[in-house]
Amino acid sequence: DNDCVKTITATVPAIRKDERTGAKIFFNSVVAAFTGWIDSRNDPKKAVILGDGSLVDAEALIDVAKFMDKEKVSFAWEEGDVLLVDNWVTMHSRQPFEGPRRVMATVFRGDEADEKHNTPSAMLTSGDSIPLVGLGMWKIPKEVCPDIVVKAIKAGYRCFDNACDYGNEVEVGKGLSKAFELKLITRDKLWITSKLWNTYHAKEHVRAACLKTLKDLNLKYLDLYLIHFPIAQKFVPFEKRYPPEWSYDPEEKKEFTKSIVQVDVPIAETWAAMEQLLEEGLVKNIGVCNFNCALLRELLKTAKVKPVVNQVELHPYLTQNKLIRFCRRNGIHMTGFSNLGAPSYVELGMAKKADFVIDQKVVVDIAKAVGKTEAQVVLRWHLQRGNSIIPKTTKEHRLKENIGLFDFALSQEQMAQISALNMNRRFNDPGVFADIPIYD
Repeated sequence: DNDCVKTITATVPAIRKDERTGAKIFFNSVVAAFTGWIDSRNDPKKAVILGDGSLVDAEALIDVAKFMDKEKVSFAWEEGDVLLVDNWVTMHSRQPFEGPRRVMATVFRGDEADEKHNTPSAMLTSGDSIPLVGLGMWKIPKEVCPDIVVKAIKAGYRCFDNACDYGNEVEVGKGLSKAFELKLITRDKLWITSKLWNTYHAKEHVRAACLKTLKDLNLKYLDLYLIHFPIAQKFVPFEKRYPPEWSYDPEEKKEFTKSIVQVDVPIAETWAAMEQLLEEGLVKNIGVCNFNCALLRELLKTAKVKPVVNQVELHPYLTQNKLIRFCRRNGIHMTGFSNLGAPSYVELGMAKKADFVIDQKVVVDIAKAVGKTEAQVVLRWHLQRGNSIIPKTTKEHRLKENIGLFDFALSQEQMAQISALNMNRRFNDPGVFADIPIYD
């Protein structure tokens, strides 16, 4: 009806209990049944029945199939690929059942759709779903944070990536409170991430640091709490300086690298304290940032709860294929920061304009071919690799641009062309700016 699919019978739950066997069964969508289950045992026009045993009208099935074909997004299968299809927001079908498979998904939103899935999400091993696109709050000025948070929520963002070290969690909290006050969203529909800073790694400081973040954000819990760096520094009391930053005592006027005071706190001790936060309900998920394979292996030896996320620098100049492969094999989701590479680091003197990925000819050419901006092409590249992203912006039009990534796809050839830009170029490296090597 006017290119819309309407349910004219009672809605059938996706998971149902078989009254005969007591087993849980997956009750697939109309389109999956009609277009995907065609074999010698099945008449597609009789593939779908209603709860009372009557057949769905064949013409209606054909109309739905046509609608799906018109709106479909197709993914080519390769060995080892896994595609999670969220049945809250998609109808899906697999064709064919022999040889290379193809999944067709028609994405739609209804009044009853879960608000947390306004942008597609990735399922974590905890069972929670993290939105694939969030707003990174690093380097967003305090004075604009509240307004940006509200505008982002209006634009469809449901994930906000924060950290004690960013120094703007109070202002982010004001923006969240304003959005709740305006009834734009409710807390349970948002995904809020924050991070434990280096000076709070000792077990007696982890809980206090988390509570401080919760107070600043004016929240009762975090959806995800991450260890910011695998680096432990000397404790700095909140009342002395917050956020503590890298230098133990900036007033000493020491050379930067000599002003950083490291302490011996095993990651296992910090992680055990993070697990306590989980048990207490202060956080729903725990993970890490800036961990390489060796550090993850060490952590996994003693962890009672595996990290669900590893957030690292990811962009076409730093594809981190081996790390992604390791994390995937161990059920650790990858979130990439600095998604466009150099832009965030130019003003810090850690990159030059010539380092911009979006200025590469191959990216420019692909953007023209798909009718999107260069930034959208690079961000889409991240998503098709199976990683979530947290691009930063203070511009309203770019808020919309950075989340408008789900109405196009890159071909395998285009993906390969962008990946070929890899040069293992890392912009955010403590081994360079702080003389604390953590990467090989």
